[in-house]
Amino acid sequence: MTDARRIIATLRDGGMPSADDLRWFAGGLADGGVTDAQAGAFAMAVLLKGLGEAGRVALTEAMRDSGRVLRWNMPAPVVDKHSTGGVGDSISLLLAPALADCGVYVPMVSGRGLGHTGGTLDKLEAIPGYRVDQSEADFRRIVADVGCAIVAATAEIAPADRRLYAIRDVTATVESIDLITASILSKKLAAGLDALVLDVKVGSGAFLPSAAQAQGLARSLVTTANGAGCRTSALITDMDQPLAACAGNALEVAEVMGTLTGDRVHPRLRDLTVALGGELLALCGAAVNADAGGQRILASLESGRAADRFARMIAAQGGPADFLARWSVYLPAAPVIRDVPAVGQGIVARIDTRAVGEAVVHLGGGRLRNGDSIDPGVGFSDLKGLGMTAGPGEPLARVHAATSVAADRAIAALQAAYDLGDSPGLPQLVQDRVG
Repeated sequence: MTDARRIIATLRDGGMPSADDLRWFAGGLADGGVTDAQAGAFAMAVLLKGLGEAGRVALTEAMRDSGRVLRWNMPAPVVDKHSTGGVGDSISLLLAPALADCGVYVPMVSGRGLGHTGGTLDKLEAIPGYRVDQSEADFRRIVADVGCAIVAATAEIAPADRRLYAIRDVTATVESIDLITASILSKKLAAGLDALVLDVKVGSGAFLPSAAQAQGLARSLVTTANGAGCRTSALITDMDQPLAACAGNALEVAEVMGTLTGDRVHPRLRDLTVALGGELLALCGAAVNADAGGQRILASLESGRAADRFARMIAAQGGPADFLARWSVYLPAAPVIRDVPAVGQGIVARIDTRAVGEAVVHLGGGRLRNGDSIDPGVGFSDLKGLGMTAGPGEPLARVHAATSVAADRAIAALQAAYDLGDSPGLPQLVQDRVG
């Protein structure tokens, strides 16, 4: 008979539980049949001994199947994208409507801010009325009618991961590549995808900052997702600086609107959207290759069709029907807005991107503990990027804060995060492809 102790002992001794054993364990995580102590011991055994490729696939499938798995009957592929987390990264808000305009369906199940990184759901909730919590029936209706929807996961999606994730956080097992892989993919694959593209960050603002770590995670995610039957590839992308010029929920939505409408296009934001979208259209067979797919995504952005699709999604999920025309009126603004003066003068040579994200969190744009409310209007705009000049008359950024005291703290934090010096070697936006 299967029991938790035997499975844990097998892992402890360097063996590999069977797929049936892992399915049983995931079921126990979901229904309470596995205790917290057993879940913690399991996580530690996986961290120390590893699962191997076959074990990762089996655990991912078991956690995916521990709850509701969506099935779609659409006339075109069902696709999605996942990012490992960054600062100033609002790609999902651009990519989902552009993909939908290109004829595929995008049921995007997203998350909230984690640590120093921003969350897609928090950004969308800066839009008055936007509802991330949708019933399955409404989720299906919006995807069918609009082509895309961005929602929160329900309690029925991968409940085994919900339980194990919380236990990993308090047992020093968050860093396990096997468990990170199963956690990310069990939720994504429960959405019933035909294809998935992964944006794996590398650099000072990434959870795994080194190139070797990013490569290892990308390979693990890609081989596991493909092993579980979902066509998947990954792009390894730069996070040695914020992706765009804004960091903060409403500020990033405003930056998205500037790119969607063409009023103020941020090149890195546009270019990564094109790269990820092209990769995904090629993966699902909607384009002959990634370059051709990217051209379709770019045409959708530049023509305004992606903007129209985004506006339809906002309205369908409870937001203003005239958001496209009046977004600047609807988005909340902070009462204190000040320039962040550079300390000295020179060229931006290095940015501690994690520190930039943490400064946004301390402004109130993220959560320091579970249950914290978020101030959607705070953050930074006009952030200088690597290789740009700063000094007298050219501030590092503008801070948007709730109070003058909070602004002062954020200014000091941002100044400490920037190093001025000689011109740096600028990192490539897309550094590698895995898959």
